Amino acid sequence: MKLFLRDHLPLVVLEIVQLFVVLLVYWLDGYRDLWTGLYSVFLGIVFVGGYLVYRFYTHRSLYLRLSEPLESLDDSLRGGDSAPLPAALDRLLETQYAHYQTKLKAAEKSRNDHLTFMNQWVHQMKTPLSVIRLTLEDQDDAKSVSVLEETDRMEKGLETVLYAARLETFDRDFQVEPVSLRTVAENAVHENKRLFIGSKVYPEMKVDPGLTVESDAKWLGFLIGQLVTNAVKYSADSGQKVTFSTRVEDGEAVLEIRDRGIGIPPADRKRVFQPFYTGDNGRKYRESTGMGLYFAKEIAERLGHRIELESEVGVGTVVRISFSSYLT
Repeated sequence: MKLFLRDHLPLVVLEIVQLFVVLLVYWLDGYRDLWTGLYSVFLGIVFVGGYLVYRFYTHRSLYLRLSEPLESLDDSLRGGDSAPLPAALDRLLETQYAHYQTKLKAAEKSRNDHLTFMNQWVHQMKTPLSVIRLTLEDQDDAKSVSVLEETDRMEKGLETVLYAARLETFDRDFQVEPVSLRTVAENAVHENKRLFIGSKVYPEMKVDPGLTVESDAKWLGFLIGQLVTNAVKYSADSGQKVTFSTRVEDGEAVLEIRDRGIGIPPADRKRVFQPFYTGDNGRKYRESTGMGLYFAKEIAERLGHRIELESEVGVGTVVRISFSSYLT
């Protein structure tokens, strides 16, 4: 109703001005019958009012659509008015909606084709890396160890690419089940054992073997792997430990990963979960991509977990993952 009144306010003002201008012309011409003049003004206002009432009821659906927020895209296509303007608008919106759907389907097909290509490419790249690993695993010389370390890094990079591609279709690629936090933490340590050894950082396991949470083992494993990589990378050559511990607090199970590395400057702590943000530490460690904590945050939220970070420069960083559903 308010939109209708605002839209027709200029017409009402114009009509009132026009009626009084006509009265003024008659008055200046010598016509002095005031009541007849006022009666003609009254009739003019009645006619304009009748037109506005007719206009409102024939365009009511249009003004409702324009003044109320849409709950869904399909609501923009609801018609009802048979007047020329609303009918023309309905045809325009239907055409626009059809074009939108066509472009949306084309974009979705392009994205799906891209995801398929990325998945195939990653699996193809894993094959030669597996061959390199099998070839050099029994070798103890420094060159072979170095190549195996680089192989691990390449495999981690390919795994990150694969999970990043699957993140867009997360809803179709996860399964909630009981997951042992001890098992997931030990797997993360095992998968990064060369990184631990090469960085002279050592894992310390204080995870309750009986603590089980409701989560997706695959995605949770990738999440913890990202945190472990960061913890080891920023503790390199320190000779310190990365500690995995658990506790039950305020009705939640909490997994804590604590390193004794360089820590995160206060100015960077609020932004570390943003994509591609590396901060001051990223300038010191050129291998930083700024995506590890972003992936961890995204996955945790989609799994329904809460992730928190505390850090102090020169002391280290602790990341906590809280699980609302757990078994002991």
